[in-house]
Amino acid sequence: MAQLTPPYARIAADLRRRIAGGELAPGDRVPSTRQLAREWNVALATATKALTALRQDGLVQARPRVGTVVAPRSRRPAQPDRPAPSGGPATAVGDPAAGAQQRADRELSQERVVRVAVGIADAEGLAALSMRSVAARLGAATMAAYRYVHSKDELILLMADTVFGELRLPPHPAAGPAPEGWRDRLELGARALWRVHRAHPWLAQIGPLTRPLLLPNLLTYSEWMLGTLDGCGLAPATALDLNALLYSHVLGLAIQRERETAAESSTGLTEDAWMVQQAATLASLTASGAYPAFARLLDALGDDGYDLRLDGLFETGLAAMLDGVARLVEGP
Repeated sequence: MAQLTPPYARIAADLRRRIAGGELAPGDRVPSTRQLAREWNVALATATKALTALRQDGLVQARPRVGTVVAPRSRRPAQPDRPAPSGGPATAVGDPAAGAQQRADRELSQERVVRVAVGIADAEGLAALSMRSVAARLGAATMAAYRYVHSKDELILLMADTVFGELRLPPHPAAGPAPEGWRDRLELGARALWRVHRAHPWLAQIGPLTRPLLLPNLLTYSEWMLGTLDGCGLAPATALDLNALLYSHVLGLAIQRERETAAESSTGLTEDAWMVQQAATLASLTASGAYPAFARLLDALGDDGYDLRLDGLFETGLAAMLDGVARLVEGP
């Protein structure tokens, strides 16, 4: 009796057909794992395995904060790489897929597991992350990944410390000379932290402010900020409070980036496309007369409208907070 085609293979075949037929062009977003799981009524791990098969064939690629997109034609191999029998284990000779998985298992390392996990969280949000999805992306067995990371919680902490390693603060060679003034030093630290959260917005979801993450690379940031505040003649508790407030300013905005990533992944709508859908509701609310200040401000903006940008909010909030610090440091 003929074997049934596995669900992940059917999903992958359908996506290959859509790519080959031009329905999905280079750069187009491929349905997310959540969308595929819902459409095909399969588990997230099955949808992840289908996308992994397409990545291995060079047909799609992951882009941070965008998701999985169709790869440029120039980057696709003429034929998908297929493992050739090499006289290894019998399962590898009789089943190329099993042989490929065995090789993937042998090539695993903690660094590879963490880096792949970071890529999943960057592209699809932290909710899409699981040990199974990481193993599927690596083409390895789930239990093989557990040899290097014991749990999802441990994996997330390793991911966080890895990306906090992207902070560039003196004496790091890429940071340049350290500024002398306290305000310039705090700005440098806050902007470095914002860049890391901007690139990895899921960071804002992994722990409450009241339970600080004791990670070496995050403590590097805190040492820079606290060292600066400690030199301003502030009470110890005040210095710690200000460090927490500046940190929470970054977290508060980064959470919005993470929520946007999750919303776009689940709905397939960009922020702009979603706003277009809300145009009629917005017009009805502003015309009702119940919200005069809101309507007046929107009307004053004219055709350009209001363009909410988190980078601008970060800079506005940072300047206001540092003005407040200046009053504490320098007096009224």
